[in-house]
Amino acid sequence: MHSYLRTRLSGGELSLKVSDTGINYYNVFIDSLLHKIVKVTGKDTLINFISGIDKGVHRVLIQKRTEGEWGKTTIHQFVLPAGGKLEKETDRPFRHIEFIGNSLTCGYGVEGKDRSEPYKAETENCNLSYATIIARYFDADYTLIAHSGRGVVRNYGDSVRVSAVTMKDRMLNTFDMDLDKKWDFKTYKPDLVVINLGSNDFSTGLYPLEDEFIRAYTLLINRLRENYGDIPVLCISPAIAQRQIVEYMERMRKELNDKKVYIAVLPEGLFNVTTDLGAVWHPNYKGQTKMATSLIPYISTITDWPLKPESFY
Repeated sequence: MHSYLRTRLSGGELSLKVSDTGINYYNVFIDSLLHKIVKVTGKDTLINFISGIDKGVHRVLIQKRTEGEWGKTTIHQFVLPAGGKLEKETDRPFRHIEFIGNSLTCGYGVEGKDRSEPYKAETENCNLSYATIIARYFDADYTLIAHSGRGVVRNYGDSVRVSAVTMKDRMLNTFDMDLDKKWDFKTYKPDLVVINLGSNDFSTGLYPLEDEFIRAYTLLINRLRENYGDIPVLCISPAIAQRQIVEYMERMRKELNDKKVYIAVLPEGLFNVTTDLGAVWHPNYKGQTKMATSLIPYISTITDWPLKPESFY
């Protein structure tokens, strides 16, 4: 899972005293421009996040670019220079999109230079995923509930047809790797949920049965309904085993009889298999942008949020 914080900073510098159970990377934006990438590791470590800017008031966004699998960060203290100050960010988006997904939503390998390049945490950047691109386009806040390799009913490479813990279960957690501490769904209510799952379910030879896939996906949607009510839910069908997944999703939607469950099928051959791929055959920023732009018009139709024609020219 990816998280971020917004604030306003005066004083020209900001350090954080942090602990991390692993190694994570953070994007630091100053007035919407990338200031630096920060590596966070160790216990009770004082790390400089911002320096070298003037002492006036600046908008700050600190974004965890790596997924929960890499560790959990705890912020113990914000350290400011004499006269420095943090203030609440009042200029916040009034829309909110929640994305539930896998490596595509995480931005897995998006900064890799070649499809044959092995994955490294340094090349994962959720800020370049289709999800955050869509959120920025619609001026929306976002929540990314995503874990690479996870499916609806079966996780990538699992030795069994039905995995013990999939995204339908992880979506209930406060922390991705902690199955005990559950999320309080009263904290916020999104305007739209986008689900991008299924590629890992059908990625290796042992495929889930139709009833198993539909039952797990239906449970996921019912959990959203229980906590969020009657909001639109967009289910994306991945390119892999596409026809099979689309048939399963259509049956699921028919059985749900829910007019606010929508299905989007990504175009066949959407990616150029050389120039649109980063590490481990995952889409780079160019490929992620193609995913986003293929979904934006339909999201506009579902939500009635206006398009921005000028951004397409």
